[in-house]
Amino acid sequence: MSFTETFNSLSVRERVLRSESTELADVRSSLSRPRQTMADFERLISPAGEKVLEELCRRSSQLTRQRFGKVIRLFAPLYLSNECINNCAYCGFSRDNPILRVTLSVDEVVAETRALKEQGFRNVLLVAGEHPKFVSNGYLAECIAAVHREVPGVSLEVGPMETPDYEQMVAAGSEGLVVYQETYDREIYGRMHTLGPKRNFDWRLETPERASAAGFRRLGIGALFGLADWRYEAICVAAHAEYLLKHCWKSQVTISLPRLRPCAGEFQPLTELSDRHLVQLICAFRIFLPDVGIVLSTREPARLRDGLLPLGITLASAGSHTEPGGYTGAGRDNLHHTVRGRVVDLAENSSEWVPAAGRNTNATGQFDIADERSPADVAKRISSLGFEPVWKDWDAALTA
Repeated sequence: MSFTETFNSLSVRERVLRSESTELADVRSSLSRPRQTMADFERLISPAGEKVLEELCRRSSQLTRQRFGKVIRLFAPLYLSNECINNCAYCGFSRDNPILRVTLSVDEVVAETRALKEQGFRNVLLVAGEHPKFVSNGYLAECIAAVHREVPGVSLEVGPMETPDYEQMVAAGSEGLVVYQETYDREIYGRMHTLGPKRNFDWRLETPERASAAGFRRLGIGALFGLADWRYEAICVAAHAEYLLKHCWKSQVTISLPRLRPCAGEFQPLTELSDRHLVQLICAFRIFLPDVGIVLSTREPARLRDGLLPLGITLASAGSHTEPGGYTGAGRDNLHHTVRGRVVDLAENSSEWVPAAGRNTNATGQFDIADERSPADVAKRISSLGFEPVWKDWDAALTA
């Protein structure tokens, strides 16, 4: 049975209603159990669960240290391309957004990787919009191989593929795949994705299973909070992670809980996940799934990130850029607009060629980051909190 079949039988809305009517005594009962069920998770994210937030934080922190020690693994996203054939209402790369686009050459990707390597990174997440004309399987495999010659840890966040295509990515040197469902609410998903292959909800939902079959060591999932009710999304992510841990047990599973950020197109969030509820959510996930990695991105502001790190976080990005060429200015001589898949060159003397103050390139980013600290400053802060920033935790020689 695929996760799609499991998902279709979840009765998520009924679970949300049950969570919202939970009594405080039920939450405490769930907290006292050595191992939690989905029903316990629903209680932990309930309004009643918010009343014992300090207890949730203590339990989450304790479990994290028990299972992961004091390690925070650092990584950086490296954007290959902001070309895309999908229309996603909430994304800066959306096809119809009149943005400055570019796809980096393999040599430019290597230059960006070396800049990250100089900052300490040994784990890089390659990110690209979905556009077969610019981002083909051959291009991705070549980028992966080139980056893998520089750093040992290479993960992907790109458009979903078939298992044989993923096998090529693994053979090239990629060890992790990240794919967020964005929203698990089918109705909202349909409204948000109006054009392109991303419209296929089930195809995206089953991506981690195809990736696991291809041999990826790490699988990252999550929802983009700000589209559907946060408890609805949380229950779906929890069920999805539980399924993957059982059926794709050869792969490590990580969860990310990103919140919408400002981007090109000026999409406004449909729902809200408050800071307090984000804390509750991170703790509930750690207590329910003590062995999954929990990712914290630079979407969140520095002060909040510092407060969240000790509660259950195991992976964090730092010094991120969400535009291709953001670290070195690579590709800035090839900026263009794209109209219905057709490249439109910039005028020779256009001001769009000149990077804005404080930027290496005018290529448009996927979204605005909130924590603009340097990787060194983030690592220093992690150490001051009593944790160990880890730049490298994997080498291909371990499984050669």
